[in-house]
Amino acid sequence: MKSSLILAACASTLAVQALSIPKVAQDVYQQVQSPFSEPERFLIELAPGETRWVTESEKWELRRQGRMFYDMTYTPDLGSVPKSNSVVTYPHEMAQSSSVRPLLKKLEKKNMHANLEKFTSFHTRYYKSDYGAQSSRWLLKRVNETLSEAGALKHGASVKPFHHPWGQSSIIATLPGKSEKTVVIGAHQDSINLFFPSLLAAPGADDDGSGTVTILEALRVLLMDEDIVAGNQNNTIEFHWYSAEEGGLLGSQAIFSSYEKQGRGVKAMLQQDMTGYVQKTLDAGEPESVGVITDFVDPGLTSFIKKVITAYCDIPYILTECGYACSDHASASKAGYPSAFVIESDFKYSDSKIHTTEDKIEFLNFDHMLQHAKLTLGLAYELGFAKF
Repeated sequence: MKSSLILAACASTLAVQALSIPKVAQDVYQQVQSPFSEPERFLIELAPGETRWVTESEKWELRRQGRMFYDMTYTPDLGSVPKSNSVVTYPHEMAQSSSVRPLLKKLEKKNMHANLEKFTSFHTRYYKSDYGAQSSRWLLKRVNETLSEAGALKHGASVKPFHHPWGQSSIIATLPGKSEKTVVIGAHQDSINLFFPSLLAAPGADDDGSGTVTILEALRVLLMDEDIVAGNQNNTIEFHWYSAEEGGLLGSQAIFSSYEKQGRGVKAMLQQDMTGYVQKTLDAGEPESVGVITDFVDPGLTSFIKKVITAYCDIPYILTECGYACSDHASASKAGYPSAFVIESDFKYSDSKIHTTEDKIEFLNFDHMLQHAKLTLGLAYELGFAKF
């Protein structure tokens, strides 16, 4: 692998210098380029109040070191809109079991596998690449097909791209309820190869192709419920697929910045980022479980998620931490919305192949992804009908 990385880096350098390189390398280089013009320096936040200006290469070096951050360059005012101090209260127990349990049986691993095969077939889903824009358009089409096949579009459901200057759009699917109080289910659609983002392959099967197809399958089955399709639930339910998470939560920051300025009433946001890798957990002799993040999240929503896992999943949860700004739920939190994050395992056993050419579908466990789909479906239904 090391020699292939060196060769790829050399090919990219030659292409930049307009020297003669093999046509295949030229084609790949052209595909990953984007007309988007970025600033030369970026304002990032590595911890509460700890900001600095960095170059793009310094951003990727921080990511290679495992450091996460907000890139605040495009949304410096996120979280500046005054909020009420009211705390959202979540149900004490499951109230929709009679409706949810039959739906859980309709979740299909084969659908997640087929969608992920297509999603990982793009050379990369790097947010500034043409491939990233292509993969986003495919996902938008796939979500639209899901809504259309369920008949939801006839009842006011919609899916729309949320455009960004870098080219790869975020995607928002909306299932209107009786109120504009909103429950958000999120995953990020972009991938990255941190050794050379603008050239090397980044299949991103686990990070976060797994979360992307997990919540897509939950949406498909949620729409098998006639009340959901008709919009009879108390609250609006949205499914988000964020662009540019790997660049510093850029897509989700843009969306939640927009929401806070609009005064949107988001009552809960759950992020599914990496839902399919369990081998390190099993190799350590530990039981397969859902990792529930406990740092920098809303405690009330997190407690409710633990109840949902106990009620609707076939495996237990384990409490773990991931650090500051570790996924898109952090953007919702910064905007003042209660958010939570679940991951495939205890964080220390999560997938070490991410951000490389080896983040491939064959290393994932679709039975485990099915558990995350059950959690997503149960949470969306329960909170869709909750009275906030």
